[in-house]
Amino acid sequence: VQLQASGGGLVQAGGSLRLSCVASGGPFSTWDLGWFRQAPGKEREFVAAISWNAGGTYSQDSVKGRFTVSRDNTKNTVYLQMNSLKPEDTAVYYCAGPRKYSSTWYFEGGYVYWGQGTQVTVSS
Repeated sequence: VQLQASGGGLVQAGGSLRLSCVASGGPFSTWDLGWFRQAPGKEREFVAAISWNAGGTYSQDSVKGRFTVSRDNTKNTVYLQMNSLKPEDTAVYYCAGPRKYSSTWYFEGGYVYWGQGTQVTVSS
């Protein structure tokens, strides 16, 4: 199984980016998936997640109203649309999945596979 994240880059505050994560080697359409991020000197934190059929989405309070998680099961891809970016959103962003059935959405230990991360830098 491999998760490949892309779409990061350098953007000015207020700008937008869309991250993508393509999965291969597993039954993607049955997986709950998550996005996490790790800023320099900080622990990795939950950003957003989406259920296997996109029937449920979850996000941390600091990104609600700005970030949207979605998926296309025909393309084995999960997305993170990030709008109104702030300098504090600067981090390496990781996709992860599947979520273990008994785990909470925001617990990173509850996800089995991880992508390599993509850097997002927001300048002020």
